[in-house]
Amino acid sequence: MSLPELPSPLGVAGSVVGALEVSVEGLVHSHLPLVGYLVNELIVRLPGHVRRDDLSSAGMAALASAAVSFEPERGVPFARYATVRIRGALLDDLRSNDWVSRSVRARARARDGAVEQLSAVLGRVPTSAEIAAHLGVEVSEVDAGESDVHRAVVLSLQGFQDSDVIEAALPNTGETPEEVLLRRERVGYLRAAIAALPERLRLVVEKYFLDGQPMADIAAELGVGESRVSQLRAEALVLLREGMTASLDTDRATPVERPGGVVDRRRAAYVAAVAAHSDFRSRLTPLAEEGNGARQPGTRVTA
Repeated sequence: MSLPELPSPLGVAGSVVGALEVSVEGLVHSHLPLVGYLVNELIVRLPGHVRRDDLSSAGMAALASAAVSFEPERGVPFARYATVRIRGALLDDLRSNDWVSRSVRARARARDGAVEQLSAVLGRVPTSAEIAAHLGVEVSEVDAGESDVHRAVVLSLQGFQDSDVIEAALPNTGETPEEVLLRRERVGYLRAAIAALPERLRLVVEKYFLDGQPMADIAAELGVGESRVSQLRAEALVLLREGMTASLDTDRATPVERPGGVVDRRRAAYVAAVAAHSDFRSRLTPLAEEGNGARQPGTRVTA
């Protein structure tokens, strides 16, 4: 009587590897739309020079890596596991590539300088046309640069959706404890700076940046024209920069041009309000303890 022929160990191993490859390929293929969704969720908050293809490549690599390392016996659905991995990879890609480019910073500094000089002369916040004339550029260029800076402000304040989950699962090992505290303090001061804005300016910032309302809707709600809303938005951003700079970088704070003048008194009062709006402990509260990183519509920003 002959013994049954047993499969060779190499054959068994090959079958297992083949099954795993099919499983990984299936997970990747069925979750390709997830990468596009997460990239779209993030790209709308970034400056125009950030390439969608670069983010998509990072997201695809993270999806493939998640499929390989996925352990279904842990009871976590793959879509949820992959979402955390992909979002973390997108954030890491942005960090490593310094998405707020030097050109964006340079344009922001030039615009800030023009706003400061014109404000001192005019006694009010200048319009985009006045800033463009001062810089010798087109109004569209001023607006485009302002839009890039706006996106930077929004991303800094809101973070990425579910950023608390991402940071817990994929900590940024490049940050030292000191850098973590400095980042928390910057975000804390930004929240305080928004909360300390005059009521109408705060409403414009919250509705436009945080709630994503169109400018036309905000104008209708406030009973003013869209150009007035744009002016209020620009005025709010100037104050936000003043409050942040005075709190975090006193060496770069705007010098007083007209002691006792209306503009300088208003600026000094605002800076003092920002400083008084939150204490050291609340500013350094870990972001994960603040709940979801993105503000929910209809809620007021607090320090």
